[in-house]
Amino acid sequence: MSGLGIEDAGPQLGRNLTYGMLDAIGRAIVVGDYDGATFPTEAELAKQHGVSRSVTREAVKMLTAKGLLSARPRQGTTVQPTTSWNLFDTDVLRWLLERQFSIDLLRQFNELRVAIEPEAAALAARVATADDIERVNAGLKRMERAERGEDDTLESDIAFHIAVLRASRNPFYAQFRDVVSTALRTSIRFTNRVKGRTANVADHAAVRDAIAGGNPDKARKAMRSLISDVLDLIDTAKPDGAAG
Repeated sequence: MSGLGIEDAGPQLGRNLTYGMLDAIGRAIVVGDYDGATFPTEAELAKQHGVSRSVTREAVKMLTAKGLLSARPRQGTTVQPTTSWNLFDTDVLRWLLERQFSIDLLRQFNELRVAIEPEAAALAARVATADDIERVNAGLKRMERAERGEDDTLESDIAFHIAVLRASRNPFYAQFRDVVSTALRTSIRFTNRVKGRTANVADHAAVRDAIAGGNPDKARKAMRSLISDVLDLIDTAKPDGAAG
């Protein structure tokens, strides 16, 4: 065997350690482990997690960029209030969704969706290419297969919504896909569990048909109806009904 594997292992191991450290500290911050406590120094964190100071320093820099930490001379590193966190960062959103379930957070996320996705669908109805429409249609077909137990219900639903965002041909809407993909994993699991069934394929087909037919108003209304249904479900659900 050549020595390339050994040479490559160092940087790869460093990246894995850094992201592992990032995930551990980020999740601890989000769940409140450091509330009311002094945040550890880099040396203390390195010792606690059994990693080097350089790995710890890089993880702290990344958490600072995400708005969770602030490092200032003579003040040390401090945990920032929730209002400073970058909620569009997929790691931050994932940590938020993985902590104790919050109906409020789920509702807030879907309130954001209803402000974004209907307009993306309307724009898609105006500008989508044949390839874009085919991707939307492919997502719908996956949902149909999922109803027959031939595909994953969660992944197929996510694929449909991401295809609509991409079909808008707007890079800002398209980049919202990572937030949608991360947060829908919680939202869809919750709504499917409460409903006792998978997402309504016919309602999603109405969105597809409006986009394929070049009708922005119908596309907007159909997508808004989809998300409004989720919001109605959240508002009528008992908070403890989402547990388990």
